[in-house]
Amino acid sequence: MPLRKLFAVTALFILSVNTVHAELLIRITEGADSAVPIAVVPFSESGAVPPGDKVGDIVHSDLAMSGEFRPLPAEKMLSLPSRREEVFFRDWRLLGQRYVLVGSLTRNGDRVSARYELFDVNTEERLLGETAAAPASNIRSLAHHVSDKVYEAITGVPGAFSTKLAYITLDRFNGKPRYRLQVSDVDGKRARIRLESQEPILSPAWSPDGKKLAYVSFETGKPVIFVHELASGNRSAVADFPGLNSAPAWSNDGRSLLMTLSKDGNAEIYRMNLASRELTKVTNHWAIDTEASWDHTGDGLFFTSDRSGGPQIYHKESERAAPRRITFGSRYNARPRPDNTGDFVYYVHQRNSAFHIARTNLDTGEETILTRTESDESPSVSPNGRMLIYATKQGSDSVLTVISVDGGAAYSLPAAEGDVREPAWGPLVR
Repeated sequence: MPLRKLFAVTALFILSVNTVHAELLIRITEGADSAVPIAVVPFSESGAVPPGDKVGDIVHSDLAMSGEFRPLPAEKMLSLPSRREEVFFRDWRLLGQRYVLVGSLTRNGDRVSARYELFDVNTEERLLGETAAAPASNIRSLAHHVSDKVYEAITGVPGAFSTKLAYITLDRFNGKPRYRLQVSDVDGKRARIRLESQEPILSPAWSPDGKKLAYVSFETGKPVIFVHELASGNRSAVADFPGLNSAPAWSNDGRSLLMTLSKDGNAEIYRMNLASRELTKVTNHWAIDTEASWDHTGDGLFFTSDRSGGPQIYHKESERAAPRRITFGSRYNARPRPDNTGDFVYYVHQRNSAFHIARTNLDTGEETILTRTESDESPSVSPNGRMLIYATKQGSDSVLTVISVDGGAAYSLPAAEGDVREPAWGPLVR
């Protein structure tokens, strides 16, 4: 790449590190029949709480988009209690509610405190009671925290509403393609540009502490793997070998990356120690091996290989173990993404001429097709294992869609303009 062009791309990147961009929109397209009814009562406010985002509204939306809850609209509520003494459980039973969440917000200087309580309507038992605080400028994070706590109190599984999404948007600017690596909340809000280029950006992958992204950029005219520190904007090229450098995936301890390299002529999977840049060859076969992802143990890995004549999913219980084929249901299965329990692996599955997201039960081998759209790609599993995000088509637009892992509920995240693709769900960070 000419130095002038490289400088222009780099300068644009630096200026865009924390630029707020158009947020993704959210459209809940399908709810689960088994969704649990819950009343999220609008929180009372005192002490000049900032206008705009309302905690109760955000919690309502979070729980609804999970597909596991059916929040009651505020206009159907018979009263608006903010503490236990004001809750009349008979009224909520008449409305068919299983749970009720009440709370209040108080402004103290530059911070806002939320006091909230969750009740089982049938038993009248308090399941959760807590006070949490955040800067007055960060109401959304406070609300997502409340959503996480409510979700965990009811399901026993940590909520993932405080986690982040990384994704790539593509539009045109002055007639030229414009790729943007962006990071947002899981509901598409507070999107920020982290990298902008006229050349493709692919395969964002989160470090386990949520502080870095690895991705592939073509800004030098060829695929190069970068590691990008989100807080500082600093980044470094970690794989710039001849040929293919692609598909980065972090180890559980954040010290190494799996990647696909063709520096020796054939596409193989390697593990790179990020401190020493030492490479270990993980696969060695005449076929194409790519798209590796660590399994839930952190010792084994799933990957895509065409060694059986077409792309299929394989598993190695350790780096030195012999690979075992996992998928058999069609001639094309690729891009494996395991869950965090070792129960399932999710992937892109071809059926006739359509591409869907499917999963295989790793104990029984049973395969289930989860999506009904026909151009699905790039699955990524939520860190609590309860939801799945992928890219698909809605008409001529590329959008992101989130479904429950059983396929029973869905919402979509289209970009306000252009296409959105290559989603990666960030880790749980406590």
